[in-house]
Amino acid sequence: MTNTIKYGIIGTGVMGQEHIQNINIIANAEVVAICDTNENSRNQAKSLVKDSTKFYNDLNELISNNIADAYIIATPNFTHFNILERILKTNKHLLIEKPLCTTTDDCKKFDFMSQNYSKIIWTGMEYRYMPPVQQLIKEVHNSIIGKIKMLSIREHRFPFLHKVNDWNRFAVNTGGTLVEKCCHFFDLMRLVIQSEPTKVYASGNQDVNHLEERYDGKTPDIIDNAFVIVDFENGVRGMLDLCMFAENSEYQEEIVAVGDKGKIETFVPSSASGKDSSEVKISLRENNITQSSKVKVDKEILAAGHHHGSTYFEHLAFIDAIQKNKKPEVSLKDGLMSVAIGEAAENSIKENRVVFMKEFKL
Repeated sequence: MTNTIKYGIIGTGVMGQEHIQNINIIANAEVVAICDTNENSRNQAKSLVKDSTKFYNDLNELISNNIADAYIIATPNFTHFNILERILKTNKHLLIEKPLCTTTDDCKKFDFMSQNYSKIIWTGMEYRYMPPVQQLIKEVHNSIIGKIKMLSIREHRFPFLHKVNDWNRFAVNTGGTLVEKCCHFFDLMRLVIQSEPTKVYASGNQDVNHLEERYDGKTPDIIDNAFVIVDFENGVRGMLDLCMFAENSEYQEEIVAVGDKGKIETFVPSSASGKDSSEVKISLRENNITQSSKVKVDKEILAAGHHHGSTYFEHLAFIDAIQKNKKPEVSLKDGLMSVAIGEAAENSIKENRVVFMKEFKL
């Protein structure tokens, strides 16, 4: 089956527009419908799509017109659960932007509700699809460094962008930074380590960003830096180092996996750096030699988003799963677990304690 996949985009803010731009450069995909309640967001999206694309400001109208094969949910985090409840009636393929929901409880409810759903439900964890990250995952799973023992992920980046009605300034809307942003990294930990988390300890705060901002008299409450340690069932430890007031960093993400035979590391450049390639290094203990390689991404793909080409490659995998009737590479369980680890980290900071994953009754 090589038919063109027709997408309906629900939510055309920053990430919704990135999805559109990437679909536009895929030969067997097109955007046929857009739904957003915000007029400015709809107008911004109009410049990215064909004149024939249908626009809606009401989700029920989009659903009833039934012109799409797949829907992307890219609305604010706190709206996901309500939209998902309604969209399940469509029996269309779904790609849900991370986080799946803002709380573990809502993720569990949606997982239960969708047990008999016959089409693909895919959680949008696009960081998996960054080409250098893909290479690191492959090498670790091929045991190039032996048995993995430690995984560390550093993201030093710019502060949260302004979004419609500034919804992303408060944890009640986002799930908290360690859910909203860092679910990506907890997903990568599970994927690379191939095990489930047992306990989480985190230290973090809001030290620099958004402190002078006020919304209806309220100050934003989103963490802008943290260290998070995650222990896994197989004895491997993962660590996240997050800083969101480091926008001039050459590399936005740095990932290091260490095994009993060596280590592999990758460096993903920030969008602002202008680099079209990243670096992967493998250092083996036996011969004291470091092998270094460049991973290049096509400039057209880089220009279609802010995540080093990952959204493009995510869509290729999503379309392939639809056309070949395959299981989603990023499941609801993956979405649920990434939120649960993030929520555990948020709770660890608030309560100044180790949080055990069994508390979530997963």
